[in-house]
This record gives sequence, structure tokens and C-alpha cells, in this order.
Amino acid sequence: MSAIILAFGDSMAAAGRLGASLDLPVHQVAVHRFPDNEALIRIPASAQSVILYRSLDDPDHKLIELLLAAAAARDGGAGRVILVAPYLAYMRQDKAFHPGEAVSQKVMGGLLASHFDGLITVDPHLHRVATLSEAIPGILAISLSAAPLLTTLIDAMDNPIIIGPDSESRQWTEAIARPLGLETLIATKQRLGDRRVSLTIAEAERAKGRRAIIVDDMISSGRTLTETAKLLRRAGATSVEAIATHCLARPADLAFMNAHGITAIASSDSIDGPTSKAVLAPLIARALRDNKLA
Repeated sequence: MSAIILAFGDSMAAAGRLGASLDLPVHQVAVHRFPDNEALIRIPASAQSVILYRSLDDPDHKLIELLLAAAAARDGGAGRVILVAPYLAYMRQDKAFHPGEAVSQKVMGGLLASHFDGLITVDPHLHRVATLSEAIPGILAISLSAAPLLTTLIDAMDNPIIIGPDSESRQWTEAIARPLGLETLIATKQRLGDRRVSLTIAEAERAKGRRAIIVDDMISSGRTLTETAKLLRRAGATSVEAIATHCLARPADLAFMNAHGITAIASSDSIDGPTSKAVLAPLIARALRDNKLA
């Protein structure tokens, strides 16, 4: 089956790494903006099988452009269109917490399932939903873990302690710490708003005299990390670092975290940026091959 990878300008570097892993050509999707900001999408090629690659940080315009590109690929003769979205947006809102709220996971899951034949993502931000297939029903929906890659970023020689900033981070914390034989601490978090949190760490004194590494699936504004770092330094940690699958933080957020005691931040290349250290392409390529999607 002939196959190609299509990607947008913001994802071309990462898509190129995937193309090299799969030995597949990578073509850039052209985007034209009309004066009213409406998008015109043009794909340079199609094939029997098309892999559309794009991380969905800053998702709203990207989603529209992806759907248009998927339609163009099918119009060009694609019998199968697979979405590779290393970072997948709109997964956190899986229920209506207040009257009148839209359940975005259900809406977006159904939308993606109706336009793609399969989807691959990495460490999606799921809460009360156990599997990605529940969020995106009716197609092959594959969730990969970046934990083995993130483990390789840790220098364990001085016996650092691994910290999870909340109960939801426990799975990443333990998956990363266990192969290295490192101890863990899990914080308790109460969210007071999008940029305000209250944290406590039981047995925080175990960080005294040690390098502390905060591990999470996602870094956005960094407020949770900085609150965690403050508690760890108060407990006597010699330094505080952070590792995450997805780093959505903007330059101002990274500067804020550094100014508040986080000396180093590393992430996967799900979103290319200054923190990208772990390359996801081999992991994604293996999943595409194993599931006969490439």
C-alpha cells in the first residue's frame, strides 16, 4: 500500500523525523488565509494511505485545518487517513461540572472519529475515562506512553527523588522512577483556578539534601510546578527540575518557572520547543507498523 505523511508548517520538523523512521515521504500542507481569517487548505499530494501529522496545542484553528486536509486527502484518492497527534487537545473535559458546560471530550472524540480511520497520540490527558477508545469511539485509537523515553533523560547517579505534583501524575511518576530504582513522593493538589493551586506534600522532608525531579504528563502555565518547587526547596531539596511528556509553556511561563527555582525543564518533542529532549518518532513509527497503519 502506498503511503505518505502530510504535515503543517508547525509540525514539519517532527513529521520529518517520523518520515525518516518509516522511510516515507513527507509533504507540507499549504495554508492560505483569506482577509476574514478563513482557511484555504491545499495538499501537494495524496496516496492510498495518508498519515496526517499535527500536535494539537493551540487547537482551535488547527482542528479546522486538519479536517479540511483530511477531506482533501480523500478527494485525492486516499482510502485511509490516519491522524498522528502527539499532543491531543480537548480530552480533560469528560463531564459537565456545572450546568450548561459542553463535554468537549465527547464532542471532539466524535468529530475526529467521523473524519479519520485511526488515531495515535501520546499520554492523553484523560481523567475519568480509562481508555482512549472510550473518548474516540468507532476507530482504532492508540494511546502511547512516553515514560520509557523520559526515563532516559534522568541522571540517577546521585539518587534524586521523583515527585508527582498531584494524584493524577502517579502513573507517570511510578513508571519513570521504577526502572531507575528511585523513590517517589506524590503531592496533593487543590485547584483554585486555571493559574492558582494549593499543594501539600506528605513526607516532604525526604527531599532534604537531594535533587528533586517533578514528573508530569503536561506542563502549561507552570504554576503547579512552581508551587511544588517551593515546597521542595523549603523541605531542603538541593535543586528542582521538571520532566513532562508535553510542554505547552510559553517563553514567559518558562522564564517564570526558572525564576521560581526550577533549574531545568525537559520534555518530549510532542511540541517542538526549547525543552524538547526526547524524540517520539521511533515510538510512533513502531505503533504505526505494529498496527499495520503504515
